Amino acid sequence: MSDADAPTGRVGVVIVAGGSGSRLGAAEPKAFVRVAGRTLLSYAVERVAQVPGLASLVMVAPATHLDAARADLIPLASADLVAVGARSAEAAVVAGGAERSDSVRIGLERLDPACDLIVIHDAARCLTPVAVFERVIAAVRGGAAGAVPGLPVVDTIKVVDGEGVITGTPDRATLWAVQTPQGFDATVLRTAYASGLTATDDAALVEAIGHHVRVVEGDPLAFKITTPDDLARAELLVRALP
Repeated sequence: MSDADAPTGRVGVVIVAGGSGSRLGAAEPKAFVRVAGRTLLSYAVERVAQVPGLASLVMVAPATHLDAARADLIPLASADLVAVGARSAEAAVVAGGAERSDSVRIGLERLDPACDLIVIHDAARCLTPVAVFERVIAAVRGGAAGAVPGLPVVDTIKVVDGEGVITGTPDRATLWAVQTPQGFDATVLRTAYASGLTATDDAALVEAIGHHVRVVEGDPLAFKITTPDDLARAELLVRALP
């Protein structure tokens, strides 16, 4: 039995779907932009529904789009339960906050407190394969306080000051571009969000309170849809799927 196939307890997932879509040039929030006739959020939910041990799912969406977010649950949900094979998981849609961290905090408050492992996922990374979720969960189940997927950086990276002058060249071998889903021991993540600290992502916040976070193998399909080119790439990928 692989780590991903091992019993996983109760997993809670928060999908953050509050991006504005301004860089896409969209007239609606990013998660509700359509690819091949479906919203980005619907693709994300479809994959999350297959997460091993899923017991609670919270979608955090703009207050203006709560009904649209609930509609993306309809193919998978009956009342407030998401079908997961022969099991079911509690599902909820809530309004997000001003910043991503605010939205995650709201999602954590609504998540089933019995979940012992929490995964945070961005709807904009809607094509992330289920195997990436499995690797993240397996790492946390294996003892890590947190785990994030990532890919090694292939370009040379420069540190540049405000005047456009290069001030350093980090060793590329030590650099990884991280993605979501990001998974954590539930107590650790809740403590991090209660700390009052701020960070650029969930892993950085957990690191800031003194925990080590592992990087596991990510996937090119977990790219973040941010620009019109990203959206066109997603369209091509979806239409190529069997």
